[in-house]
Amino acid sequence: MSDLFSTDTVDRHAPLAEQLRPQTPDEVIGQQHLLGLGKPLRLAFESGQPHSMILWGPPGVGKTTLARMMATQFSCEFIALSAVFSGIKEVREAVAQAEMWRTQGRRTILFVDEIHRFNKAQQDGFLPFVESGLFTFIGATTENPSFEVNSALLSRASVYVLKSLDEAEMGTLFDRARERALADLDFDDEARSRLIGLADGDARRLLNLLEQVRTAAHAAGKSAVDGAFIEATMAQNLRRFDKGGDAFYDQISALHKSVRGSNPDGALYWFCRMLDGGADPRYLARRIVRMAWEDIGLADPRAMQIANDAANTYERLGSPEGELALGQAVIYLAVAAKSNAGYMAYNAARSFVKQEGSRPVPVHLRNAPTKLMKELGYGKEYRYAHDEPEAYAAGETYLPDGMPEPHWYQPTPRGLEGKIGEKLAHLRELDRKARSK
Repeated sequence: MSDLFSTDTVDRHAPLAEQLRPQTPDEVIGQQHLLGLGKPLRLAFESGQPHSMILWGPPGVGKTTLARMMATQFSCEFIALSAVFSGIKEVREAVAQAEMWRTQGRRTILFVDEIHRFNKAQQDGFLPFVESGLFTFIGATTENPSFEVNSALLSRASVYVLKSLDEAEMGTLFDRARERALADLDFDDEARSRLIGLADGDARRLLNLLEQVRTAAHAAGKSAVDGAFIEATMAQNLRRFDKGGDAFYDQISALHKSVRGSNPDGALYWFCRMLDGGADPRYLARRIVRMAWEDIGLADPRAMQIANDAANTYERLGSPEGELALGQAVIYLAVAAKSNAGYMAYNAARSFVKQEGSRPVPVHLRNAPTKLMKELGYGKEYRYAHDEPEAYAAGETYLPDGMPEPHWYQPTPRGLEGKIGEKLAHLRELDRKARSK
């Protein structure tokens, strides 16, 4: 990879992230699945023809940089809006500016950061100008555009998914930043590793952290920066984690699937990742209880009890002590026997009842608290199970008249459910014999 940037025009008073902003595709660190030879964005740059697109990815991975770079590479005017701070007035001004440039034969790229913050009507407002070619539209979002960007706008734009920088790429950025702007500081391996870990794949965050370290080191008169100095001077930096965004739901999905997949280490890792990212332990407790019912069920009824007990323990102890109980519940759920038979049976029954008409209760199952009801036959011929052999009224029916046995609940052979399955098979054999008489 070539040098990050040429240093002749760098403004030494600008923020470090601005000083080190790439100017060409070859200078970008990361995103090689898009910018490598023959990859989609590389081909787009080489075509010389801009097209509308949505750049989807976590913070600090180069969405704004790529948009600015396209304006430079394609010799376009560049208008940047933030959906957080902009409204109809700013959009109208951008349209007027683009129209003026078009009369001068100049093309415009309109970049909208956090496009998902605009509502449907605001997003629809861009459509006629995209279709007329007044400007090339580039939207940036940290949220899944399938859910957050209007389908009409989405259909007119290519979607490119950007990824967090991996550890090696963050290391490259660290070394280049130090070479270009922090040559007066000497970082040991532990300091370097801690800063890269705190940045968590976010290039902008890493550069901001380096600026903080530089300021703190100069104030302390230090030229050598070690891990202890980072620990002592850096404010608490939580891992990147948007509680309302895709990262949140991706991680809870990973936790749930690790439990379902019987991998205690994976489950514990994602549980701790979410705690480290600021997730509410009460929310995690609710999800853990749900996992017990959905993926373990009657294969191990202790799982529900342990999950509930852990949630109650957290309410009593709070953080951080109560989180230990939740962590151990996660481990137990991961190693417990698995069954979704109860979950599937419940969903099937709910679906059936929703679609079917209301079937009357069979007369023999009805209660008969009055003389009239008894005269009408309510409860007649009902067989009291406790008076029957094995406390089971073989051959009795408990469904509406004419409704076949649906057999929604199909126990698995795992855990306690294996025994339940054996019992049900025995009872059905008793029914078969009773009905054949």
